[in-house]
Amino acid sequence: MDMDMQHAHTIDSAKLDALVARAFGDLSAGYGGVMISIGNRLGLYKAMAGAGPLSARELSARADCAERYVREWLNAQVAGGYVAYHPTSDTYELTPEQALVLADEDSPVFFPSAWAVPASMWADEEKAVEAFRTGKGIPWGDHDGRLACGVAAFYRNAYKASLVPEWLPTLDGVVDKLKSGARVADIGCGHGHSTMLMAEAFPASEFHGFDSHQESLDKARKGAAEVGVSERANFAAARADNYPGKGYDLICFFDALHDMGDPVAAAAHAAKALAPDGTVMLVEPFANDRVEDNISPVARMYYAASTTICCAHAISDGGHLVLGAQAGEARLADVFRKAGFTRFRRAFETPFNLVLEARL
Repeated sequence: MDMDMQHAHTIDSAKLDALVARAFGDLSAGYGGVMISIGNRLGLYKAMAGAGPLSARELSARADCAERYVREWLNAQVAGGYVAYHPTSDTYELTPEQALVLADEDSPVFFPSAWAVPASMWADEEKAVEAFRTGKGIPWGDHDGRLACGVAAFYRNAYKASLVPEWLPTLDGVVDKLKSGARVADIGCGHGHSTMLMAEAFPASEFHGFDSHQESLDKARKGAAEVGVSERANFAAARADNYPGKGYDLICFFDALHDMGDPVAAAAHAAKALAPDGTVMLVEPFANDRVEDNISPVARMYYAASTTICCAHAISDGGHLVLGAQAGEARLADVFRKAGFTRFRRAFETPFNLVLEARL
């Protein structure tokens, strides 16, 4: 029998069709992401929010853009389910739900800025290919500039919605300490959104943000000044295993521990820097402990980012233990056990995050 014929007989056409449909859906989503980013940058979604049905001409006038481009963009939005279309009047409308996802920058489900991350991943593809071939790392600061901005914007809103009202109260006695006046360290603070949210909520406490990325620290200082918390929130360049200070009541790692080249050393330094009754708050991407239990769009996103960003940075940072963004609770608990912590528990979870508590 001809090899091609034999090969054809082993193909399940229904499975093939389903896989091709999935691949095409992914490809279409990639194109759609470019449209979302452009719509966000030009203020097209904002111009539609709360305005009711608009013609392409009306939207182009509101957003000061060329009508022919706007109409084609609108049709792409309709095709993707991001904008409603009214055929009789030839008008387009952003529903309240669509506005929360696409127009409201303070919404916890605002997505457009997150598209800066895959844009940066494409821009850095050559670096990733080279890293695969050589095994060398890629430091966080060596990535395309859209990465830090996209990650900060993506996490900012989730933290804003959840950190103070939902996550901190699940930790044992921490909120009472913060209200009365605690000393807090935010390790790998990035643009400082998490630090600032806590500083705004708990004016009696002092907050110290540490990061090794100087540009992020500059943005954090600027942000703290803008929201008026500079007196109680300061930012300094330091590694996770050598930042200054002792007697911290709360040490936080917000989606940062898995990026570090030696997470055990970071946890061990936290053990030394904590007050005797202090707490470590560890927020990590949600993951189950086994690969076969991490089959979902969220897990795929995290594994992909982990491949070119998180693992790459940890390798550049020494690579003693490269956790990746899907470490899971069991591996994280082991890190803290090795660092001398005796208590470790899952305090809270969301589809995107694990909130974990470690104590000595």
